[in-house]
Amino acid sequence: MAASSYRLSQDQFVCPICLDVLTEPVATPCGHNFCKSCITQHWAVNIPCRCPMCKEVFYTRPELRVNTLISQMAAQFRPTQPEPTRGAAEEVSCDVCTGTKLGALKSCLVCLASYCGTHLEPHLTVLGLKKHQLIHPVENLQVRMCVKHYKPLELYCKMDQVCVCMLCMVLDHQTHNVVPVKTEYEEKLTELDEKEAELQQMIQKREAMIGQLKHSVEVSYESANREKEQGLQVFAALKEPIDRGLAEFIETIDNKHRPIEKQAKGLVADLEQEMFDLKKKSEKLKQLSCSEDHFQFLQTFWSIEEAKDWTGVSVRQPSYKGTVAAAVAELEEELSKEMQVFFEAELKTAQQYATNVTLDPETANPWLVVSDDRKQVTFGDVNKNLPDNPKRFSYYASVFSKNSFSSGRFYLEVLVEGKTKWDLGVASESVDRKGQVTLSPLNGYWTVSLRNGNEYKAFAETRVRLRLKSVPKKVGVFVDYEDGLVSLYDVDTAAVLYSFTGCSFTDKLFVFFNPCSSDGGRNSAPLVLCPIQNLQLKQLYSRIKSGINN
Repeated sequence: MAASSYRLSQDQFVCPICLDVLTEPVATPCGHNFCKSCITQHWAVNIPCRCPMCKEVFYTRPELRVNTLISQMAAQFRPTQPEPTRGAAEEVSCDVCTGTKLGALKSCLVCLASYCGTHLEPHLTVLGLKKHQLIHPVENLQVRMCVKHYKPLELYCKMDQVCVCMLCMVLDHQTHNVVPVKTEYEEKLTELDEKEAELQQMIQKREAMIGQLKHSVEVSYESANREKEQGLQVFAALKEPIDRGLAEFIETIDNKHRPIEKQAKGLVADLEQEMFDLKKKSEKLKQLSCSEDHFQFLQTFWSIEEAKDWTGVSVRQPSYKGTVAAAVAELEEELSKEMQVFFEAELKTAQQYATNVTLDPETANPWLVVSDDRKQVTFGDVNKNLPDNPKRFSYYASVFSKNSFSSGRFYLEVLVEGKTKWDLGVASESVDRKGQVTLSPLNGYWTVSLRNGNEYKAFAETRVRLRLKSVPKKVGVFVDYEDGLVSLYDVDTAAVLYSFTGCSFTDKLFVFFNPCSSDGGRNSAPLVLCPIQNLQLKQLYSRIKSGINN
């Protein structure tokens, strides 16, 4: 029982020279154990060989062999991760050696000196020196001395978090909590695991953030490539009629120019031929002027024909005016068709995110009348006495949707036919609902408005006047929360009324409705939330109908 309860301790496997756990343990004939390298180095400078512990002299150097059993037992106490070793260039030299200095095995914090195995011996045998604190050899031991009192910095002030000497404690830190450096070291050593766990947790969090950021880049890259591909297709489709229109325009101009060029070339050829003939006649006349034969002169003179009369002969210039305008007009029509196809496709994509939206009477201004099914809102005849809760609009004749959105995409359609003025769009939950506020993204509103029956404006950072080709009867509202996009469409023509891009949403979004005042009955029509048929069902119905007709 006694044997079973016996436990080995690390102190039993410490080398008396280096004070570390035995490495390659060997035993001297006197029975003391040392590291093989430590005792070998000690005997290299001490002749005759002597045991550092009992001082027994060996006139013949003993043959040392590693004790494998003790080596295995000592390994249990050796740290699993060895302390960093110094390179040859960083080796600490013995401060006592003269001439060739040996490498130090230990440094003494009391003596402030480093010692090789031989010069370390007094610290292992002399009773007074045994109490000195030995550590692994380090350089610059002077930094461990108090510069003020030149005493060892062997104490630690917890209040000031500095190492101090005995005199510092008495003179400057008398009322402070001062402990031995070793005590503070051991206390902080126990906190290392917690610190390490915190650091590992911080590392994991940052690794997760890096992963999220890289994933965001990948998602953005994929989205960008998809958008580029779609853009290339769209611009290629738009470029095709431009190239075709340019070719047709050039052909039209050439067709007008070619007859003129052909006619002019023919006339030039005739003129050049006649010039050649005239030059020949001119030579004849010069020769005739030198003739003294009266008969021959008269015969030749009358044989010369008169030149052709070119008076009135000209090339009639064609009219090129209006050709460019006509080509541009035709191109505009072609581009409009191509753009219409694109806008229709974009609207169909937005409609895939159709959401069933209802109005929230709790937010409606007291002048507004919300239908029982919460799908219509109009300006009423009386200002109802309603509780003025924080959510209710009290200044503007406005109302929010019951639905809120803080992520993803959504789409809805609102009937605006018959109205002369309205405001429609989305707004942040935190907007001011009680006072007069300008509708703008800076104040949390992304809206389009109608005034005077035909004046359309987008309330961006500055008001943007919208020039529309037709009067919208039904307006579609599409929002992509993550992409920061708000687009409003003319549903019948698929035209984009306005798009707010690059928005930074940080709050819940609600659909914003303002039917405006009835304007003496001219604006009494309601704003109506319209049901949106499922596109897949529509496409299926279209295919079935097409099959029946065929």
